[in-house]
Amino acid sequence: MTAIPLVLDGYLDDLPVADDGGLIVRFWVVSSSTDDITDETVWACRTTDPHLAHELLTLMRPGDLLRIGGHLALPGPGDEGGPRLDVDALGLLAPAPALDLAETVLDRYGPYICVFDPETDTVPVFTETGAWIGTAKNPDSITDLIHAYETDTRSTPHPDQKG
Repeated sequence: MTAIPLVLDGYLDDLPVADDGGLIVRFWVVSSSTDDITDETVWACRTTDPHLAHELLTLMRPGDLLRIGGHLALPGPGDEGGPRLDVDALGLLAPAPALDLAETVLDRYGPYICVFDPETDTVPVFTETGAWIGTAKNPDSITDLIHAYETDTRSTPHPDQKG
């Protein structure tokens, strides 16, 4: 596998996802050299750095403008999947713009659905299958609510398991 050094600016596309017991965090970044949507590139990224993983899972939210650095890993013969950026540097250039709502809006945060109502600051959150997650106190606390839910879900043994 060949690794090429790369630094780019782009928007966090979706909520980052922890794999392998939280040792790897995967996320998508949308970058463009122009303001034209046809020039956008979606980068599959991952990090194994625990500090960057913590920042991605607790402080970053979709729409944040990031500067990321790392190595572009190109697949070699027999490798599965496509190219990915192994991130070892991360910086927040600008937070996602606040939503100015005129009507109720549903928004997706990875496998979660959030209901934004202009009449209230609270945000109900569900899984995409309709399971209730909880109510975030405000839009800025959605990622905290989801992270708490995911942490609780991983630590709760399955009913079929004996503890």
